[in-house]
This record gives sequence, C-alpha cells and structure tokens, in this order.
Amino acid sequence: MHKVIYILLFVLPAKIFAQPAHYSTINAHSHNDYEKEHPFWMAWEEGFGSIEADIFLVEDELLVAHDSLQLKRRWSFDSLYLQPLLKCVNDNKGSVYADNKRVLQLLVDIKSPALPSLDKLASKLQQYPLLINNPSLRIVITGSRPSPSLFGSYPSWIYFDGDLKNSYTPKELERIEMLSDNFARYSSWNGNGKIPESEQVAVKSIIDKAHSLNKKVRFWNAPDIINSWYGFMSLGVDYINTDQIKPLGTFLKQLQTPSPMK
Repeated sequence: MHKVIYILLFVLPAKIFAQPAHYSTINAHSHNDYEKEHPFWMAWEEGFGSIEADIFLVEDELLVAHDSLQLKRRWSFDSLYLQPLLKCVNDNKGSVYADNKRVLQLLVDIKSPALPSLDKLASKLQQYPLLINNPSLRIVITGSRPSPSLFGSYPSWIYFDGDLKNSYTPKELERIEMLSDNFARYSSWNGNGKIPESEQVAVKSIIDKAHSLNKKVRFWNAPDIINSWYGFMSLGVDYINTDQIKPLGTFLKQLQTPSPMK
C-alpha cells in the first residue's frame, strides 16, 4: 500500500507553485523523529539536514518521549541519538555525513523544566567530545528554554531556537540558530490549492524578516503534503517540517535530478 502511495505522490506532482532549484534533503526536518520506525537512522540515510528529539529529565536521566505516557518506554537520549551520531562521526572521519560539507542540526526539544534539563544535557554532551565543537553537527535547543538573556551563559556549542514572533538583542541573536513558529499563527492553509493571498503576504513577510537577520526559518504544525512542500519552498522556508521521511526525501532528491536531454 505504501508503495502505491509513493508512486501516486510522484506521478501527480503539484503544478500550482514554481519548482525551486536550490532545495535538497539538507532542507528537510524530521519532526518527532523518535516516533519513526528507526529513530535517527531513517532521516540520516535520507540525508536530512535537521532531526528532532524530544527529551525529559527523569531521575537524573535524559529520556526521549513526546509526553509522560511515552516515558514508560525508557528510551534514552544516549542510545537513540548520541551513540548513533558518534558512530557516524567515527565512520566518516570526523563528520556526521560522508560529505563533510553537510551539516546536521540536532534539534533537542526539552519537555521538562528548562534549567535543570539543559544543565544535564550540557553535562551529558561533554561526555561526547567528538560531537561538541564538531563543524558537521549543530546542537539547537527548543521547547523549554532559559530566558534569552541567559543564552550566552551556556557552552558555545549549544545554540537555541528562537521564536519568529519575538524580538532579540544582537547578543542574543548570536546564540540563535534559527527562528520557528506555529504555522497556524499566520495561516489556516491546509496545503491544498494556493495560500490565500493575504496570508501568503504575512508568511512571506515574517520569513523575509528572519532572513534579514541571517536566520533560518522552520514552521511546525504545518501542512505536510506534496503541494505544501512546493508552497513552502516558493516562500523560502529553510527547513520543511515533515513526518514523512521517505516521501519527502524522494521528492527533494527528484528536484536535484536533471531532466534527460531531448
């Protein structure tokens, strides 16, 4: 059944938006990656540029889960993400990907109180010297975060996800890697057809503002179908948020495949 869906997805591409030429799987973000069949590895094998892991601090241990019910699985942040990352770095001569020019963003969504959780995370990451200060890996904190005024007090290899709706000082912006927000704040678009013009203007304006600050943009709670992928690319969204790793990976790779000469 999945194969049928994939075939239909690519033989009936949307024509509503122009096809951008500069997008690749480095622009793909694996949302709630830990819920996939093979956490980390599925997105890594597709060459995604961003992978998201939600964590809780529980009894001095960092566990991966979306909510308290999932904590019963006792999935550790080490085993699902840090150890696989370390294996990749060891296998690829110091880089996460074989192509050492590619950078992976590990977006860590903290679900428990910010300060103790982030302190524990920083301590945990220091046990992985090959990962911190690694030019092929960017560690970005979202979810529960300290006040932006405290961003500079954390190790230089920890960056933060800012909110599109907020303003930041130049010093705070130095520690912000990207700006994110709930797409529904700006538009009710479900991914079908075109974005209503007034909503498109609002979305494009906020994206342009972020880009003027030299920050990348990601929307969560956003449509996740082929037409919406075209739409977000036409607007200049830097990370396309998806729960469909394989379909989005295939879609973006096809964008990079030259058409046969006639």
